[in-house]
Amino acid sequence: QVQLVESGGGLVQPGGSLRLSCAASGRPSSRRAMGWFRQAPGKEREFVAAITWIASPTYYSDSVKGRFTISRDNAKNTLWLQMNSLKPEDTAVYYCAASRFPSGINQPDFESWGQGTQVTVSS
Repeated sequence: QVQLVESGGGLVQPGGSLRLSCAASGRPSSRRAMGWFRQAPGKEREFVAAITWIASPTYYSDSVKGRFTISRDNAKNTLWLQMNSLKPEDTAVYYCAASRFPSGINQPDFESWGQGTQVTVSS
């Protein structure tokens, strides 16, 4: 298992930006796809973005495409999610996750999860 710790969440106004970070430790995560998922109150957890272990290609949900950017540095065991042009509907707990495979976006394939970081978009 890989241990994952997210940081960087907070309160931001609509149109603002945040950068989430995810630090990985334990079993190496470098040959695993990594992803970000989110869960809003009363809703199921949903896919946001994913990146293969070689950092390309990347995948995004339609709701965040063009606004969010996922990136990783395997040497630093760190994953990021740059979120721009934030909207109130982006409000959720954001989770970092590591897949058991080098690529893919299917949530069941992600076996290690962080505790989540709250992102609130509100004026």
